[in-house]
Amino acid sequence: MRDAVIVDAVRTPIGKRNGALSGIHPVDLSAHVLTALAARNRLDPALVDDVIWGCVSQIGEQTANVGRYAVLGAGWPETVPGVTVDRQCGSSQQAVHFAAAGVVSGQYDVAVAGGVESMSRIPIGSPFRDPQYGQPYGPAALARYDGFFFDQGVGAQLIADEYGLTRGDMDRHALDSHAKAARAIDEGRFAGQIVPVPIADGRLFDTDEGVRRGGTEESLAALRPAFRADGTITAANASQISDGAAALLITTGETARAQGWTPIARVHTAVLAGCDPVTMLKGPIPATAKALKRSGLSIGDIGAFEVNEAFASVTLAWLRESGADPQRLNPNGGAIALGHPLGGSGARLMTTLVHHMRDHGVRYGLQTMCEGGGTANATILELL
Repeated sequence: MRDAVIVDAVRTPIGKRNGALSGIHPVDLSAHVLTALAARNRLDPALVDDVIWGCVSQIGEQTANVGRYAVLGAGWPETVPGVTVDRQCGSSQQAVHFAAAGVVSGQYDVAVAGGVESMSRIPIGSPFRDPQYGQPYGPAALARYDGFFFDQGVGAQLIADEYGLTRGDMDRHALDSHAKAARAIDEGRFAGQIVPVPIADGRLFDTDEGVRRGGTEESLAALRPAFRADGTITAANASQISDGAAALLITTGETARAQGWTPIARVHTAVLAGCDPVTMLKGPIPATAKALKRSGLSIGDIGAFEVNEAFASVTLAWLRESGADPQRLNPNGGAIALGHPLGGSGARLMTTLVHHMRDHGVRYGLQTMCEGGGTANATILELL
């Protein structure tokens, strides 16, 4: 029986808005991680059957099939195809699902999955901003939800209201994320997964840029609510606007042995779930339940969880519903501290997860992400 294994996973450091990576075209940023992935594993790129690339704001520099031009920008053979997918924030986690499914089914022997987003260069919401192209969603879908214009920030605030999450709850969650990320940086936990990026000033950019140290509940309390005058979601307890890319090498165990590769983990279970598109960000809750049911595992069997911190209300609601051990959640910090480069985040979370599993001997890890429109991916990995 064919399986799908992750041989290696790499990522750029995550740049903050208008920060170190803002001068790099997203195709070149993508090509950088492809080049690094091949070099680290002595991969002959001609072996790659497909490059599956996530990207959300597919407009301007991020249109025209970023995945294909990343292949060409990396100098890989013209015979290597590439495709770009959009499942909103879960785009590059979906890329991993597609790559794993292709490997297991025999359509691929070797695939690369990953993604990119340069939110400094292509601001969030860019596809909606030119009125000549109209609005997304369509009148039938809008009418089904009484004309509600689907908004993730509003959805996050509705989740906070539903679960009775206070401003203090979410601010403390944010401070914890920054503290964990700072500790991970100081202890060198990201060193094996980050590929430094040469930037215009001659430096090698090698450290996640958004992590803030020394924050307090008092300093966070001074920020204004972001989505409702009396709301509790702020810039501090929401994910950061970021730039970054990540890539994973996926193949079968048999092919890995033939190539002399030692896989890190296998893709044990991969599922999808949907929820209402108004609150929209509760998808990880049913997706986690579905993944556990399909895998035959319990929540206590999972040694590490990577749940995207799009907003503090998302991860706190997920914790409450899942019953997971909070100490196992985002052990190296989440998107509130590290950043959330949309289409690159799914691959970034999985990169961080597989390295954490290997470094700490964690047998099972689970990743899940909320996604615009009310969907979610969930993936369970098993350490090899």
